[in-house]
Amino acid sequence: MSIDIITKIKLAKSASIPLASISGITKDNALDAMAKALDSSREKIISANRKDLEAAEKLVAAGKLSKSLAKRLKVDDIKIDEMIASIRDVIKFEDPVGKTLSALELDNGLELYQVSCPIGVIGVIFESRPDVVPQIMSLCLKSGNATIFKGGSEAAHSNRAIFHILVDAIENTDGMPQGAFALMETREEVNEMLKLDDYINLIIPRGSNEFVKYIQDNTRIPVLGHSSGICHVYVDSVADMEKALDVSYDSKVQYPAVCNAMETLLVHAGIASEFLPTIGKKYNASGVELRCDERSFNILKGMGFLKALIHATEEDWKTEYNDLILSIKIVDSIEDAIEHINKYGSHHTDAIITENKTTAGRFIDHVDSSSVMWNASTRFADGFRYGKGAEVGISTNKIHARGPVGMEGLLIYKYALLGNGHKVADYAGKTARKYTHKKLKSSLLEKMG
Repeated sequence: MSIDIITKIKLAKSASIPLASISGITKDNALDAMAKALDSSREKIISANRKDLEAAEKLVAAGKLSKSLAKRLKVDDIKIDEMIASIRDVIKFEDPVGKTLSALELDNGLELYQVSCPIGVIGVIFESRPDVVPQIMSLCLKSGNATIFKGGSEAAHSNRAIFHILVDAIENTDGMPQGAFALMETREEVNEMLKLDDYINLIIPRGSNEFVKYIQDNTRIPVLGHSSGICHVYVDSVADMEKALDVSYDSKVQYPAVCNAMETLLVHAGIASEFLPTIGKKYNASGVELRCDERSFNILKGMGFLKALIHATEEDWKTEYNDLILSIKIVDSIEDAIEHINKYGSHHTDAIITENKTTAGRFIDHVDSSSVMWNASTRFADGFRYGKGAEVGISTNKIHARGPVGMEGLLIYKYALLGNGHKVADYAGKTARKYTHKKLKSSLLEKMG
């Protein structure tokens, strides 16, 4: 790792201190400058992206990159419009920093405030999609966090172009510190970055199962993310057929190369003979390869599938395909479906299709996933669709943040205790003063204003 890179990370750490207390107006001005810079730099971005796409075509031909991942690389005017829209959505949010989360009087004149604050320095390591850069940079800026970016080599030209366009816009905004955002470009830099727990407070990895697992296994820095997206749709015995067809098709086919796409379809035995041939035809028309348990295979065989119809193995229930491949299993009850999901799933996103409210409630209560859906596609598990403006990633952790993580996942809190010469000695011994522990309605901002 070069001295230059070490200097960049140290500079980001230093910049995180003033960035944490910059006014909301200044941050919004910087965000506005970012959006305008993207709009005026379309030709530069698309030209850089073209180089990545040309290289990706060669990797696909050599079998070193899947077509679905190569598709995620593309940046066009529509994609740039989406980047701009996501930044402008973040501008609309109120400043999340310095908000009073709770206030408590410990005693007369001794008041405790719990206040939101940035995490500090965040390392974001991601594969493929160049639109991750503006999404995360806008959220990190608004939440007052300095950020170290490392994108995949397959998108190196696009990431570099977008990153420098955005940083130039930020650093030319009055009141913004220099060096709060840095770009890493080599695998060696990532390996060194993972060791820098003195400077980096949180790592957010976005990519394949193997990639995220590698990050988790090779750093002492806390990691926010998910190692895989093995998502399920369960079609219950009393499912509405039209809803079941729409949701099952959308969850797999609408965009199969993402972590919230369905990988396993579970179907109740009571509806399987009616449902599977119909959904099978839809999958067949879209070129989906089906990997079936014995019962579903026997229902679907002989239908003349264009793509493979094969027997599923134990490994298929554990696999995230990120492609037009789907595992299918027939189950005998809601309990069997829940057991399968909790055993083989990745705690990401799972859906039930049913008209029985009690059954849906049981599914929601007992499926141990960060998002559960009732009569809705797994593809809805997304920060933008959840109204977060954008997302920094999806977390299957059970601490700090879970599910699609927006700005709230980039914030922590601290306590501010305001006194008037109070000392603990007065609250100990036989004549100890009593704590009042009375809730207050005031905010720290009001108190200090």
